[in-house]
Amino acid sequence: MTIKILALSGSQRAGSSNSLLVRAAAAGAEAEGAHITVLDWAAYDMPLYDPDREKAEGFPDAVLRFKALLRAHQGFLIASPEYNGSLTPLLKNAIDWASRPAAGEPPMACYKHKVIGLLSTSPGVFGGVTGLVHLRAILSRLGSFVIPEQYPVGEAGKLFDESGAMRDPKLRAIAEGIGARTAKVLKHWPDATP
Repeated sequence: MTIKILALSGSQRAGSSNSLLVRAAAAGAEAEGAHITVLDWAAYDMPLYDPDREKAEGFPDAVLRFKALLRAHQGFLIASPEYNGSLTPLLKNAIDWASRPAAGEPPMACYKHKVIGLLSTSPGVFGGVTGLVHLRAILSRLGSFVIPEQYPVGEAGKLFDESGAMRDPKLRAIAEGIGARTAKVLKHWPDATP
């Protein structure tokens, strides 16, 4: 069975350090034989979640495609910056939309039994650790298994060279280790079929 992992950043900013960090983790998962899809947020422009809009109009096309993408993968690698002590509005909004069941879809189909690895980086010394605590709590509540290891790393501006590669091989190995661990868990995960 091919393990499919979706790699996504909590930021859509061009040149985002978290987008580069999740790609480093994805390399570790690929080394363990996982097939990686990297999410491009530009293809999934979702409005702010509004239950009245959902009731009146149903799911926007971008949300339906995003939900299908999540369901097609057994695991996720997520690197998200911390905004004011929590996860980004972009990521929270996408999580909220995907938590809503479409017609005929079981509850939490996008999250239940998924295996998730978490990372973050930020300009500060703590690396976005508080945001990871919130993200872990949300995803666990939705039925996902978030691996115990996580990777918050500070001083994001020093992490990557001009080509987008991590400068410190020890830090790169840690990021790759999160990806590898996520893939290894999925190889033995009883609910790994998407």
